[in-house]
Order: sequence, then structure tokens, then C-alpha cells
Amino acid sequence: MMGREAEVFDLGYQRYTGLRQGRNRARWSLFVNGVRTLLGIGRGGKSKILPILFFISAMTPAVVFVVLLAFIGDLVEAAEAGDFIPGPADYYGIVAVVLVLFGAIMAPELLGPDRRDNVLPLYLVRPLSTLDYLGMRLAALAAIVLVLVYSGQALLMAGLMLTADVPLDYLRDNWEDIPRILLMGAVITLFISLATLAVSAYVTRRAFAAAVIIVIYIMVSTVISGLTFAENCTNTEAGFGDEFRLDGRDCDYIIGDVAPYVALLNLSEATDGINALVFDLPAQSPSTIALEELPDWAPIGMYLFWTALPAAALWNRYRRLRL
Repeated sequence: MMGREAEVFDLGYQRYTGLRQGRNRARWSLFVNGVRTLLGIGRGGKSKILPILFFISAMTPAVVFVVLLAFIGDLVEAAEAGDFIPGPADYYGIVAVVLVLFGAIMAPELLGPDRRDNVLPLYLVRPLSTLDYLGMRLAALAAIVLVLVYSGQALLMAGLMLTADVPLDYLRDNWEDIPRILLMGAVITLFISLATLAVSAYVTRRAFAAAVIIVIYIMVSTVISGLTFAENCTNTEAGFGDEFRLDGRDCDYIIGDVAPYVALLNLSEATDGINALVFDLPAQSPSTIALEELPDWAPIGMYLFWTALPAAALWNRYRRLRL
């Protein structure tokens, strides 16, 4: 029985002679792909619903603050009377929760499909390293989070200026808030991006990853806040406009002297402590009040720990891959 005869076909394959743009072009392509994935660009209308909803959610606190400012009237008189004047620090304290939800739901889209569909080896055709892959995925998520953060702050700053008697005078008197806003936005963005990507690296399914992130964030924060709750921590003689809460050294904690150290484990306060330092605000939550018993650098160390830990976990998950 004779076998089939072999045939050779000339398919016209030619060697690529075009411009080779190198590693930076591969990095940029990966970054753009991540941004398009997060925003649902190139996919159906349903993929764009969540990004739009999160943008609206991030802008809502700023809109509410601007409306409050419109009713307050003279900001100088309100400040002298001790009235609440919403500012950049207050916005960060609220929007951080929205950004955690955004990262929890959207970050799994950056890592999950590549690992689940086993397409990571395909990146071998480009001169990418593991650090390149993780760095560009992190940069894509961070870019979107920064846009959400700074958009709300820009709206709030515009509201503060327009509600002042002389907008330029307000800008001149409060220009220090601009570098603080930029710094704090970067601090929150790095923390949320690393934390959500780290969980997404170990949990393949988007729904499961989002659930794990939200549960960990809520459970840890709730437990630590409960453990660091303090009695006799208010100033009963405070008048209108005076400081209502005392600092951590004047509180009686339910778990005793270890409360300040337990407070270092509170995930939700990792950025709030830095926020209080940057904007020079008094502590408000139980954990940040307890932290006042520790040195001033304690919130910074707490933040570095909660950013280094997910970064190490993320690197450990992918370091064996040779991209």
C-alpha cells in the first residue's frame, strides 16, 4: 500500500523587514491593552457600564461637597464659626471606599483571563519580562484610578474657588493643597492598585476575586476598629468649634495598651493615617486615634507594610514565569 506523496507549497513567506520598535513598544502595547480592558473599549456596551458607574460614584462626593459649599456662603465666616467646610482631605476619606470597590471588581480583568486561558506563554513572542508584564498591568489600573481621584478633586477645587468671594485669593491662600492632593492621590492609588492586583493574581474568577477583596477589606477593618474602640475618648467640655475628640493618649482602650499596635493592622486606615498627616487633620476613627500613641512615622510604616505585602505576594505569584 503506497502512502501519500509529499508536496511542497510556496506560500510566499517573507522575512519581516519593517521597523522593530523593541521592548518599550511591547510595554506600551500591554499598557494600552490594560486600559482598554478596564474601560471596556472594543467590547460591547455592557462592558462600559461598570466604568461609567464608578466614575459617577467617584464624582458624586465632590458634587455633594460643591452643593454644600454653595449653601455655606462665606467660607471665611464659616471657618471662624467652626462650621464644617468640606475639603480635599474629606473627599479622599470618602472616595477611598469607592476606589477599593472599583479595584476589587475591575482588577481581576487584567490578570484573570491571561492566566485562565493560558495565554501568558504567548507573551514570549515579545521581549517582555515578568516585571514588565506586572508593571504595565499595575500602571494601567493605576492610571484609571488616578483619573477617578483627580477628576473629583478638580471639581471640588473648582467649587471651593467659585464659592469664595475672590477665587484668585482663595487659590493664593490655599495653593499648598495642590501638592497635597497630588501626593495623596498617588498614595491611595498605589495602595489600592497593588492590593487588588495581588488578590487577583491568586483568584482566577472575577466574581470570586472581587468577593475576597471586599470581604477582607470589610472584615479586617471591622474587627480592628472594634478591638481599638476606646471609652472616655471625648472632650466633654468642648465648645462649639472646639476639638471634640481627645488624642490617643487620653483614651481607655478595651484591649489595653496593645491597641495602638493592633491598629497598625487595619487595612482601611492604611491611607487614612497618611491622609491625616498630609493635610494635618485630627484623628477621627478608633484606629487612627489609637495610632496617636505611637511615633509620628507609625502611619507611614503602616502604609509601607500594607503596600509591600501585596507587592511581594504579586511578585511571588509570577516570578517563576519566564515571559
